[in-house]
Order: sequence, then C-alpha cells, then structure tokens
Amino acid sequence: MSKVEEFEDLRSLLFSIAYRILGSVSEAEDAVQETWLRFDASATRPASTKAFLSTTVTRLSIDVLRSARVRREEYVGPWFPEPLLDDPYTDPARSVELADSVSMAALLLLERLSPLERSVFVLREVFAFGFDEVATAVGRSEAACRQLLVRARQHMAAGQPRFQADREERRELATRFLDAMKDGDVGGLQQLLAADVQLVGDGGGKAPQLARAVTGAENVARLLASVFPRLLRIGVTSEPHDVNGEPGAIVRTPDGKVLHVLAFEMLDGRIRTIRSVVNPDKLAHLGPVADAWAIDREIRKTRRASR
Repeated sequence: MSKVEEFEDLRSLLFSIAYRILGSVSEAEDAVQETWLRFDASATRPASTKAFLSTTVTRLSIDVLRSARVRREEYVGPWFPEPLLDDPYTDPARSVELADSVSMAALLLLERLSPLERSVFVLREVFAFGFDEVATAVGRSEAACRQLLVRARQHMAAGQPRFQADREERRELATRFLDAMKDGDVGGLQQLLAADVQLVGDGGGKAPQLARAVTGAENVARLLASVFPRLLRIGVTSEPHDVNGEPGAIVRTPDGKVLHVLAFEMLDGRIRTIRSVVNPDKLAHLGPVADAWAIDREIRKTRRASR
C-alpha cells in the first residue's frame, strides 16, 4: 500500500482527533494537511503508520491550541466551536462516545481542560487508544497520562447533563421548535423551552450578535417569535440539520448562502440552550456565507415599515 493510500485510510480519524482537540474545522484540516506533509517527507516508513500519524496530528493540535487560547481570551463575545455537520470518522463500537464528544456542550467542557488533559481525554475516552499510545502521542509517561485523565474526567463529569432523550425524540423536539419559531408561536415555543433556557450568539464582532445572553423561556420565546417571521418574509429559510451530532438548523438567505447555524442542547425533553453561530469565519467551510449586516439592515427596515 502506498503512503497516499495509508494516509487516506486514516484521514477521517486524524481529522476527528484534531477537531475535538481544537474545536475548529479549519484548524483541524490544517493540522491534518501538515501531518500528511511530515509523513510524506519522512525517509523511512514508521513501524505503525497509525501511531505515527495520530502522534503527529495530536502534537500539532496541542501546539495550535496553546496559541489559539490567547486569541480566544481576546475574542469578542462568547466563543463557540466551528459547527461540524458530519463527523467523517465512524466506528460502531464507539458510536456513543463519538457522538457525545463532538456535541457543542462537550466541546465547551473540553475548553476548560489544559491542552494535555484535553488531548489525553480525547485519545483515551473517545477513541480508546491504549495508555502506551496516548503517552507516545502527548510525550508524557503513562503514569502522568493516567493522572491527566483522572482530572479531565472529573471536569467533564461535573458538567454533563443528567438525562438526555434518545436521538429521535430530540429530532422531533427540534422539528416542533423550528415550526413554532417560523409561526411566531410564543406559547408553543415556551412549552418546548426549559424554564432557565439560554439563547447565546457567537458573532466574534464580525456579525450582528446579542449584546448578552437572553435567559428564561418567556424572554427567549418572545425574541424568536418576533425575529424569525420577519426573516421568513424576506425569504430566509431554516433547514433542519444535525449540528455537532445534535439536532440544529442551518439558516440560509434566499440565494442559499449561510446566514447562521443553530445548535440545540436538550435536557429532560426541553431545549435548555440555543447557540447561534453567526461569525462568518466559522461558517466558511459550509459554503458561501451571507452578509449578516445587510440582512440585519433589511430586517430593521421592514420593522420600521410595519409600525
């Protein structure tokens, strides 16, 4: 098997590792590309191609994450991971772990960990690497990796939801929610929202975004019921789609450009968090991105005209 074939067989795994460490599609793709360049440039074949490539992509991702943390501290408003519509790596034996670990909620919990804790947790808990493989990948002893994993598990367990409905129930809830939002049905929306629901937006200072999180079922329902019918009137559509393994939606302008992505976090049969990713830099991998400022101006114009 050629180097190219060996690499392509493992590309999806490498991307999935890098994305969970970095929370960025573009940075994960860059890490995978750099991993290929190093593999292609190596004069000899490693004893284990999988070990070599996973170690390389993990170390590259750790380096990128360390520098990215400085940028994220200076980020305008809340920072969310770049939306991932489809995880390219599949493993029936690890399907639950893979789905849980790629959710927005899980990635935001991973943000609380140090780069080493995050990498150890991803390799061991999500992809079931042996401790010897994890130790090689992060450049620490097996004993140190076990300690890193203990700390990472404690942080992750403290923030995980108590109960989640099955996938079909969550999708059905998301569909009902999107229908109520389109209809401007305040009461219908309230019934589907947790009492302490939060609506939070990530515009990064590059698109219109909420000044602060909107909290409470009534406040969130009223805001969405006033905004979305106006968007519909100018031809904006919302397309149900899994986002990071959870029900969500892609919102598009009449010409098909991506305006923003909604990701829903659900608990006990209600939506408890709605995350809206509007930053155009985080949407570019999904296709042409809309001018959110222009849409905002058009909405304001229609609002004034209706008074």
